[in-house]
Amino acid sequence: MLKIIGIGNALVDVLIKLDNNNLLEKFSLPKGSMQLVDTDFVKRLTEATKNINKQLASGGSAANTIHGLANLGIDSAYIGKIGQDDFGKFFTDDLKNSNINPKLFFSKTETGQANTLISKDGERTFATYLGAAVELNANDLSMELLNGYNYFHIEGYLVFNHELLLKVAELAKQKKMIISLDLASYNVVEANLDFLKDFVKKYVDILFANEEEAKAFTGKEPVAALNEISEICHIAVVKIGDKGSLIKSENEMHKVNIIPVECIDTTGAGDLYASGFLYGLMKRLPLNKCGEIGAILSGNVIEVIGAKMEKKRWQKVNESVNAVMNQDKYDS
Repeated sequence: MLKIIGIGNALVDVLIKLDNNNLLEKFSLPKGSMQLVDTDFVKRLTEATKNINKQLASGGSAANTIHGLANLGIDSAYIGKIGQDDFGKFFTDDLKNSNINPKLFFSKTETGQANTLISKDGERTFATYLGAAVELNANDLSMELLNGYNYFHIEGYLVFNHELLLKVAELAKQKKMIISLDLASYNVVEANLDFLKDFVKKYVDILFANEEEAKAFTGKEPVAALNEISEICHIAVVKIGDKGSLIKSENEMHKVNIIPVECIDTTGAGDLYASGFLYGLMKRLPLNKCGEIGAILSGNVIEVIGAKMEKKRWQKVNESVNAVMNQDKYDS
């Protein structure tokens, strides 16, 4: 059975549902972006939102993707760094409760947190304090961490640490692992464009990007961006919101539609799409079926607040996924 391990910024999501976007303007947070903030910013934001109900969830892009795969029954593990505090315990317990093997490192710094500001239309804006997460470094990594795993999923937010990203990719390639990368955020791509292009060309087998990230990476609209990305990695995926997703590998191209849903919060939509797509690949399904499973997961997660779904919804998701897999067997 194929296994997957992910690496990323281990964060606890603080989910804040907004009545309007005034708070985004007050704190100079561009809607839909991810901004890195310091502890003073977090304190001011916490004070400004003290009368708003909040929800906590373990998060970070790669952790969300790994959670999704674990809930689909894939043997999964996660690498990250946390603090020795309540948030760190919360994060660790959540991995264990989801049957994910925690390969965590610890710091005296506080566990990172992603303040997730959710607008009325479901769009989310991140004010992220990386805390201990940013202290994960190349020296923490070893070949032994990757023993027994076939796929390696990397979140694009790690691109700020070039040395770490290069080390992890080198180790994975030595292990002959399949590497997937999610580009994470358009402003992260813009700030690291030259490095990212070289990194993808040398190491990445599967690249996930949304429309804005694909444009930041190539300067082109979705289809043209997809074509360009597919020239430097084996499988390119461009997610185009409510228009679905585009998938290309060599001369094979697919457009996959979304499933009909009521959008409540887009937090985790891209991460869970990656879960479904990678699940399909690990089950050796055709690319269009991988995209359909990605659409099932992303469609379901946007009907809830945050990137985590309850057991009852996961039962529904697994039934839908099994239907896609059984249809594929019937078609063949």
